Amino acid sequence: MPTALITGASSGIGAAFAQELAKRQYDLVLVARSVTKLEEISQQLQNQHKVAVEVITQDLAAPNAAKEVFDAVSHKHLIIDLLINNAGFGDYGLFSESSRIRQLEMIQLNVLALVDLTHQFLPLMKKRGFGSIINVSSLAAFRPLPCLSVYAATKAFVLSFSESLWAENQEDGIRVLALCPGRTDTEFFKVAQMPQQFPPKSTLNSSADVVRKALKALEGNRSNLVTGWKNKIKANLSRFLSREAWVKLNTPKKNISRYK
Repeated sequence: MPTALITGASSGIGAAFAQELAKRQYDLVLVARSVTKLEEISQQLQNQHKVAVEVITQDLAAPNAAKEVFDAVSHKHLIIDLLINNAGFGDYGLFSESSRIRQLEMIQLNVLALVDLTHQFLPLMKKRGFGSIINVSSLAAFRPLPCLSVYAATKAFVLSFSESLWAENQEDGIRVLALCPGRTDTEFFKVAQMPQQFPPKSTLNSSADVVRKALKALEGNRSNLVTGWKNKIKANLSRFLSREAWVKLNTPKKNISRYK
């Protein structure tokens, strides 16, 4: 059986990847901070799909965390065929009023841990001549987002980084996909402390649908995927507007400090 490693696997898109890949008979390595959630998911998937599931409890926002995950995988003598860098979070509010520690943790998790994990596992994939990487970016990668400034910047990095790796590894049997979902039904809005009335739940995509489309795009050797036709329009709209106009269009009209 092939083996997939999924970060941020305890909920949302990460948990949906675990469910779908177990259904497709992948053995799994699940990484997240919450050991209780991971063990619950692990037991469920083993019972339902008869796959092997390893759990690694790790806060990837901590320094050197990616190396510790790699060492744990190596100690278990596991070969990772599919790496899914899904762990990440956002923080809503004016940058000048935000927590310095929280912004730095966001960069550590969304960018540094993702780069480090990719650097740990990609050389082994190239040596074997096969392997796949999905880096979860966002629709936010295509546009600056006032009040989500650091988050959008980290996701722009992930998109650019992933597309470059896609091009670099075309002749080495390695597929790399930047997954750029729009608003999805996850805990993102709660963790980011978004205003409670935004966005309406009826506008959110399901994590399961995002995952199925991502795996199809990976099979087709796509470099990136924006899920949903409305999101595709939004991703390309910036081509027809000046950068100043685009940023103003995405600036909240209200004083958002009161939501914090």
